[in-house]
Amino acid sequence: MPGSEDITVNGRKAEPVPFRQPKDIECWGHRGASAHLPENTLASFRAAIAEGADGIESDVHATSDGVILMFHDPTLDRTTTGKGLIRKQPWKGVIEHVRTVKEPVQPIPLFEELVDLLMEPDNQHVVLNIDCKMQNDPEKLFPEMARIIAKYPSWQTLLAPRLILGLWHPLFLKSAYKNLPLLRRYHIGFSPNVVRTYFWDACDGFSINFALLMGAEGQKFLRQCREAGKEICVWTVNDPGEMKVAMSWGVKAILTDRVGAFTALRKEVSESPEKLQLEGHWRWTFGWSHWRYYSMAHTWIERSHLDVMRTVCYQPGPLVMPDLGEFSMDPTGQLSPVMPAGSTAIKA
Repeated sequence: MPGSEDITVNGRKAEPVPFRQPKDIECWGHRGASAHLPENTLASFRAAIAEGADGIESDVHATSDGVILMFHDPTLDRTTTGKGLIRKQPWKGVIEHVRTVKEPVQPIPLFEELVDLLMEPDNQHVVLNIDCKMQNDPEKLFPEMARIIAKYPSWQTLLAPRLILGLWHPLFLKSAYKNLPLLRRYHIGFSPNVVRTYFWDACDGFSINFALLMGAEGQKFLRQCREAGKEICVWTVNDPGEMKVAMSWGVKAILTDRVGAFTALRKEVSESPEKLQLEGHWRWTFGWSHWRYYSMAHTWIERSHLDVMRTVCYQPGPLVMPDLGEFSMDPTGQLSPVMPAGSTAIKA
């Protein structure tokens, strides 16, 4: 990654992104309004929008018959009446009958149903951050997503600009460029080092765990991203103190399960900027108040994250940067042929 004094993108000087005031920071409902409704359901998504969410964050998995579901876990067990791996079971006749354990009881929504919701006239301001779980083969996931998206009239202007592909693993990059070139790409993860190694040039922004941005290294990364024109989103921020700290960073969006609480706090802080300050001793001690904020914890979290990337991905093995030589690295997503480049294996 280049130094902040000469950051370029595709040979052009990068345009810095603005430091946003609290009123301009977007609220993205993490799995909808999941603090009080079954996560990743249409009821949760609708509630998040009603509570003032500017965006929805949700996860995708593909069933054995190729249907794309909005669901977080690779298995059905934790949150529903179903059991077992999603990729081993069909939607038709099996998962279509599964319901949430948490009330009000809900079915598992399809990707197409969530897109229908976004295309309703009152919801055409809402962004969708699609968390593409690495257990899925992107060559099964992305072509079907592309087929669904292209069904909608004027999808290139009314829908595609509001969809963000959230990518955990570098093996998803080539398929994203090939199948969904008009969608923005954000890396989701825990590690600025992983961003710099695999995703810096290929993604428009990064969705990073809140704790990993605490401390000097996290703040340095935030400054570098802003100077390079890379957007930053922060997850999952439910504590009021963390909400205030994240807003003080001037990021693009904050992901939260507590949409109503965040939008109320954002309004309060926007009207009375002095309320952004933490109160009492928290003003001085907040950065030391949780083990996740410490640099030693960050090192452990990064190593654990790398182990997960090597073992949980649909194609386990050493981390390898795919050959993207046939594509331009234009952050707008417009593809054009460039000189081919060889694949590069990176030890991480």
